[in-house]
Amino acid sequence: MNQQIRDLLTFDSAHIWHPYTSLERPLPAYPVASAKGVRIRLTDGRDLIDGMASWWCAIHGYNHPRLNAAAKAQMENMAHVMFGGLTHFPAVELSRLLVELTPEGLETVFLCDSGSVSVEVAMKMALQYWQAKGEPQKKRFATIRNGYHGDTFGAMGVCDPDTGMHSLFSGFLVQNYFADAPRITFQMPWDESDIQSLTDILDMHAQQTAAIILEPVVQGAGGMRFYHPRYVARVRQLADQYKVLFIADEIATGFGRTGKLFACEHAGVCPDIMCVGKALTGGTLTLAATLTTADVARVVGSGDPGVFMHGPTFMGNPLACAVAVASTRLLLESDWEQKIRSIEARMREGFAPIAGLPQVADVRVLGAIGVVEMNAPVDVARMQASFVAAGVWVRPFGKLVYIMPPYIISDTDLDRLCAAMCQVIERYEP
Repeated sequence: MNQQIRDLLTFDSAHIWHPYTSLERPLPAYPVASAKGVRIRLTDGRDLIDGMASWWCAIHGYNHPRLNAAAKAQMENMAHVMFGGLTHFPAVELSRLLVELTPEGLETVFLCDSGSVSVEVAMKMALQYWQAKGEPQKKRFATIRNGYHGDTFGAMGVCDPDTGMHSLFSGFLVQNYFADAPRITFQMPWDESDIQSLTDILDMHAQQTAAIILEPVVQGAGGMRFYHPRYVARVRQLADQYKVLFIADEIATGFGRTGKLFACEHAGVCPDIMCVGKALTGGTLTLAATLTTADVARVVGSGDPGVFMHGPTFMGNPLACAVAVASTRLLLESDWEQKIRSIEARMREGFAPIAGLPQVADVRVLGAIGVVEMNAPVDVARMQASFVAAGVWVRPFGKLVYIMPPYIISDTDLDRLCAAMCQVIERYEP
């Protein structure tokens, strides 16, 4: 390791916060020189097969020429211009695409900066909706346990209050309503009792509830759990029955990850509000969006103060919008459905050898998401070092060792990734 890299790592560990880390006990950070396709190249020359798609978003891999070309072309015109009172082709083209691709009924688009912000926007829309309808008492949210919706304050308020990552802030968060997590998995026969806990909450609190919010079919950072599409369909019915809105958080599940373009399609439903992000730009730039029905938009605009009260500085950033258009078109032009089915099948086969290990509680695969749940939380630094030594990039957390590879991954690289997962987990000693 040369002196420049040593200095970089020394400064990094002393001064730079990484996600969910402590500067008192910093985890090792691996310096990256470049990334292309499904490989991350470290400064020491090692190439790692990326199993994380940079937390779900780099679905086309890194350094894709189509996305690079879109960014360069847009940069020649303008990298940014305020969205207040101005508009531009990239924002309009992206919004048109989103309206066309999302479930029928979602007709308006609010462009924002990140997934957490899109959830904040969705929650504020729901609150303004009921204010405008003359029901200001509807200011709580119903959700399910084991959920994760982001790290900002509104979003934290609908993450699992006990097993989630934000219990430290519980005294500062709005107290919302939490139903039992769904028990019926994606492949199991549906059992109507699974929705009873949420039904009971709405029986008691519908008059105070603005919306139900959940991650359809797949819960992400709250536990990487896959549950039955019928649950989502019943949520849509309950929202209509009890006169509350339905917010679908598709930030992690959108753009093909579960085998459908959006996870709501497994249930055949349209929410009142949908959040998208992560894969929206193919991992090139941060961008998210909140889509609503025409009814939500009309009602919000009809009440006091007559406008929706949110407006990020970088809303509708032209550079991000142009790349998002290119990424979305690239996805649609590919045979992404067949590719997701192939990834799913190879991961099922690749994980089979470790399913019965005593340290493994469960192995589950859905679409391009593969999860190994351990019996106890893992030592992240130690396990990550083992993955790097095996030539792959996998970032475990808690009890979960999981991958969601870029869609462009080859069969050979995916087999190597699965083999490394098996090897590291088989040799791991708590």
